[in-house]
Amino acid sequence: MSKRNKVQLVVADLAGTTVDFGSRAPAGAFVRLFERHGIVATPAQAREPMGMNKRDHIKAMLENPDIAAQWRRKNGTSYSEADLDALYAEFIPLQLECLPDYGDVIPGVVETVAQLRARGIAVAVTTGYNRDMLEVVLDCAKKGGFCPDAAFCASDVASGRPAPYMLFRAMEALNIHDIASIIAIGDTIPDISAGLNGGMWTVGVVNTGNMVGLSQAEWEALPVGEQEQRKTVTRQVYNTARAHFVVDSFAACLSVIAAIESQTGCTPGLSTTCIGEP
Repeated sequence: MSKRNKVQLVVADLAGTTVDFGSRAPAGAFVRLFERHGIVATPAQAREPMGMNKRDHIKAMLENPDIAAQWRRKNGTSYSEADLDALYAEFIPLQLECLPDYGDVIPGVVETVAQLRARGIAVAVTTGYNRDMLEVVLDCAKKGGFCPDAAFCASDVASGRPAPYMLFRAMEALNIHDIASIIAIGDTIPDISAGLNGGMWTVGVVNTGNMVGLSQAEWEALPVGEQEQRKTVTRQVYNTARAHFVVDSFAACLSVIAAIESQTGCTPGLSTTCIGEP
């Protein structure tokens, strides 16, 4: 007889998934970083590598053709590793300074976490931030009523997303052995890739996340038709990335879990039929 699925752990991203509606803190800091060096980076260019280790994120932006051309015009050559190290060192205080302004817990997260714990499901978080940044965000989240059971950042592991190492650290910390009992939920493609690389169930978040990139007030002010249009585009991106589920927000976790646990003999590695809203 096939074994019915049972979820034991939800591992969530921070900015855009559980805190910082619209993932605005990191995007703004990257734009300001390049402005300091006379380079115009658009918000879209800043958001494209979102979810990665922040040093890798800066590297990806430097390799964007438009930004790379601006860098060569201004500096006479392509960037070096020393340039990348200097930019990352400059980025850290920029990011730390603005994080408290974007530390609000996303609506529905606190209530959903309480319901997950009532069912014996642990909740961990991972992030592309470093440890100092993570501690600032965790402090903000605690004030908002959200305290994860474990938290890991890119500087805790050998490689950040899309490597699954932060997810594995969460498994180890919470003594959970079954990969198929874990959900990885986030608002970027690196979040999905990390979950898939780890063999876990993956969930992409739309409304509150990086790909829509709006504050709660901005999102709610959009006409319904424009909201639906943006949601459709974002869902298509997640579907192309092979996310198992695509949802409006973290609050849909319980519906995702119900969909997973209703299946028998379906593992994250085998399932390709449950893409979309649960």
